[in-house]
Amino acid sequence: MLRFHRWFNMAETAAKKLKTSSALIGTHSGHFHADEALAVYMLRLLPTYSSSPLVRSRDPAQLETCHTVVDVGGVYDAAINRYDHHQRTFSTTFPKHNTKLSSAGLVYMHFGRAIIAQHLSVPEDHADVDLLYEKLYTDFIEAIDANDNGISVYDPAALSAAKLEKRFKDGGVTLASIVNDMNNPDPTSPPGEPQDEDSLFGRASTLIGNVFARKLHQACFSWLPARTTVGSAYQSRFNVHSTGRILVLPRGGVPWKEHLYNFEKDASNSEEIDPAAQVYYVLYPESGAEDSKWRVQCVSVSESSFESRKPLPKAWRGVRDQDLDGVIASEAEKAGQPKLPEGAIFVHASGFIGGHKTEEGAMAMAVRSLEQ
Repeated sequence: MLRFHRWFNMAETAAKKLKTSSALIGTHSGHFHADEALAVYMLRLLPTYSSSPLVRSRDPAQLETCHTVVDVGGVYDAAINRYDHHQRTFSTTFPKHNTKLSSAGLVYMHFGRAIIAQHLSVPEDHADVDLLYEKLYTDFIEAIDANDNGISVYDPAALSAAKLEKRFKDGGVTLASIVNDMNNPDPTSPPGEPQDEDSLFGRASTLIGNVFARKLHQACFSWLPARTTVGSAYQSRFNVHSTGRILVLPRGGVPWKEHLYNFEKDASNSEEIDPAAQVYYVLYPESGAEDSKWRVQCVSVSESSFESRKPLPKAWRGVRDQDLDGVIASEAEKAGQPKLPEGAIFVHASGFIGGHKTEEGAMAMAVRSLEQ
């Protein structure tokens, strides 16, 4: 009998170890929010947590059994894997930012480099990791932190003084709002599908996590390569035109705007872009085909603006094909200027973009626009 008890105790201990071999993650039960839903998802992107079970509880004894706890427990101490932000003394922010962190920001601050490095298959101290670490926080995580901590995008007092009001409610289209809605059972779920609190949390975590995963992948494999492409075009812009106002990209589909503004700021050694360093037009092919048509796109006043620094000429706007060729030729004749290559396709009614059948023609449109 004694041998049986010893064997049973050993078997029970082994079973417990087997069940908890993956690092157990803990967070609070009850109403969930976007920050812990994202925090749990981000942890599970790493090998240590890829198979981790989740405990949702407010019981200190249960949370004590967890390897890592987020958004509950009243403790922030990375040395013991505790990442709560609700304690009165908490005031931690991401480097060079002023927004107080939520559990999402805390997890990202400590594990974000590892997540990015893993996705890029490079060491954590790689320069690209540093670049993307800052970008993903600025572009995505910080808004989650601010929302959870009740921090407005704009200073409420300044808005009130300026007498500015929202034109419409946008809460229904924010991720945090959608995650909040997912606390309620989904009436569209198939019959028999679990609708308990933990299952609802799992769906919310997957939803916001998938958005983060897309942001991560796009930053790594679209935004980052584009930086090299735009940087090269920016460096060689004076070889394209003596003014440096025209940028030519080797292919279409390159997300160039953010990079261009950053390069211009770097050239000005300031957050304010020197007007003399501003690019006015960006040219690129519509496709990878040899006979691809070309676009000439105006650079906007700022990244979020619809106003162009120098729109295409007013007489060209809203005109297409042969009619556009005719207008351009007529203008040139009146001004005593050389005739442009035929093959113009269109100019948008606002003048922010136009098209030509050839690169030569698109370049001629940009140059002529500069001269007016």
